[in-house]
Amino acid sequence: MNVHEYQAKELMREFGISVLKGGIANTPAEAVEVAKKLDTKVWVVKAQIHAGGRGKGGGVKLARSLEEVEKLAGEILGMQLVTHQTGPEGKKVLKVLIEQGCDIDHEYYCGIVLDRVTGQNTFMVSVEGGMDIEKVAHDTPEKIIKAHINPATGFTPAVGRKLGYALGLKGETLNKAIKFFDGLYKLYTQKDCSIAEINPLVTTKSGDVLALDGKLNFDDNALFRHPEIEAMRDITEESAQELEAGKFGLSYISLDGNIGCLVNGAGLAMGTLDILKIHGGTPANFLDVGGGATKETVQKAFTIILQDPNVKAILVNIFGGIMKCDIIANGVVDAAKELSLKVPLIVRLEGTNVALGKKILSESGLKITAANDLADAAQKAVAAAKGAK
Repeated sequence: MNVHEYQAKELMREFGISVLKGGIANTPAEAVEVAKKLDTKVWVVKAQIHAGGRGKGGGVKLARSLEEVEKLAGEILGMQLVTHQTGPEGKKVLKVLIEQGCDIDHEYYCGIVLDRVTGQNTFMVSVEGGMDIEKVAHDTPEKIIKAHINPATGFTPAVGRKLGYALGLKGETLNKAIKFFDGLYKLYTQKDCSIAEINPLVTTKSGDVLALDGKLNFDDNALFRHPEIEAMRDITEESAQELEAGKFGLSYISLDGNIGCLVNGAGLAMGTLDILKIHGGTPANFLDVGGGATKETVQKAFTIILQDPNVKAILVNIFGGIMKCDIIANGVVDAAKELSLKVPLIVRLEGTNVALGKKILSESGLKITAANDLADAAQKAVAAAKGAK
């Protein structure tokens, strides 16, 4: 689950992480009222959407008067903000954050993620903070400094000093940075984050260390422990298909391709997306129906996939373990009949009751293309999508 920048900063304050004063606004008039309460001569008007790259997309602007605050808020609110993370369709801005300006001395990058190779939470920092951190990571990865956190000891001042020295910080600014890193790590672990990213982390002319931005993502599986974070969910930022899928226990993520995928098991689903790409296809979604799906959930999965107008073919890839192939086959047949399926349907079954499942499909009277293995399924799905009208 993602939250907005202003919500992330509310959580940061709880852990002693320094952030600028500000407030949220839904209209230009509200933006002016927020700005009046801030002791500053320069304000920052920031679009609030679940995506990075807002500055480059025109969603972050400086104002030097209350009139300019109102003007810029009016321009940003309601705009379809396009960034490298939103896709070409962009996201509509429904609220803006108004913050006081800041006398920046230097911009840095700081983030925490789980390193799945070492199995340890890992700090990443860089002196090259700001809007082009992705380019830094790609072109000059040596400028990204990492520090793994031993789960037995957790964050220690020694780790903080290593990070601070990597950024070239000294004296009291270094001490403030160590406190900053400690607070961020506590937030990351205690709130079950999957990522905590500050870009930019800044030092000011007076030596303060501040989070000028904040991105927090949370582990959906841990939200039952954090009702206060669950309450921050903004469903306007989530796709209707993903929300509907969640109600039926389906894991669905919309992608930008044209081959709908219905798979059981997250690993098999990811492998299916990979092999489609290998054979020149573009997946329209990630969809894991789980190990205990019923005919009803399979039908619901088809309904969700077909809500995407870009889908030109559907690939069903099932390995029958807990879920038997005949149950899937019945669900596929019922869904195809009930929905009057018009797009090509390719099905690959393997595992428990596979013979019975294939028999059900072949005797259904429907135009279903059977696949012998995963590579065969991918090739047939790609060809069907390219040949679809």
